[in-house]
Amino acid sequence: MAEGERLGGGRQPLISLITINYNQAEVTRQFLDSSLTLDYQNYEIIIVDNASEWRLDTLIDQRRYPKARFIRSENNLGFTGGNNLGMQEARGEYFFIVNNDTELTPNLLDELLRPFTENAQIGVVCPKIKYFDDPSLVQYAGYNPMNMLTGTAHIVGFDQLDKGQFDRPGPTNFAHGCAMMVSRRVVEKVGRFAERFFLYYEELDWSQRIKNAHFQIYYQPSATILHKESVSVGRHSTLKTYYMTRNRILYMRRHCSPVQRLVFYSYFVGAVLPKHLLNFLIKGQLTHAKAFTRGVVWNLTSASASPV
Repeated sequence: MAEGERLGGGRQPLISLITINYNQAEVTRQFLDSSLTLDYQNYEIIIVDNASEWRLDTLIDQRRYPKARFIRSENNLGFTGGNNLGMQEARGEYFFIVNNDTELTPNLLDELLRPFTENAQIGVVCPKIKYFDDPSLVQYAGYNPMNMLTGTAHIVGFDQLDKGQFDRPGPTNFAHGCAMMVSRRVVEKVGRFAERFFLYYEELDWSQRIKNAHFQIYYQPSATILHKESVSVGRHSTLKTYYMTRNRILYMRRHCSPVQRLVFYSYFVGAVLPKHLLNFLIKGQLTHAKAFTRGVVWNLTSASASPV
């Protein structure tokens, strides 16, 4: 079957898989190996080498992966800027933003694409995300709504045993940055990731902007992907503490009403800030306490939350 065609005469649109590499050549190679198992054939892979110490194209034999293109950035653009660079270079009708620390399943692209053909209002489709080390556990099966008073949104199914209870497809509140397929027309209307986020909360911000443009975020459980969670940053990184704190506040600054913002600030100063600092100090995690404080201070010194 030729690229661009399907059995039965249906069209097979080009999908651009976009992923970022940062000093993880072996992890990226494993990702590329998994792409060779895909049933869907009309795709390209764009790998943004995000200022890695060793150039990725010197460490991976690109001849093994003819659908892959390596794009080098001499500056670390973060998750947001790296994916934006990938989208800028992508040729597909659909962009599949996907972590390099994942392994793709054979029918993944087919199943992610299907909801787009059934409902024109769908702007983003996410798969069920499971843990690579224990595929019986779910990492993502959709998102609950954002609590606009506390600045938190909880993932549906997180760390729960998969017994089929998360197998119903349908709209959800937010996409997961680990694996999300978005149509080009949505990106052209809404824009790309807000690069100010750099890392964390960026997909929540993007999802909210996409919903504000009257598109749906959709959860498709018949599509699954395996995630080697927190390979790039680490579960307990001070970088994670900083950006999670900074961007939680930034998200609320961008999307709250004035009343919601006032309540959130009161809650954060009265409850979140003392609780986290006390917890870090009790555990002797002074570097995390400093990272948390820097995340708060960044928002005090950054005058505007609006620019992308």
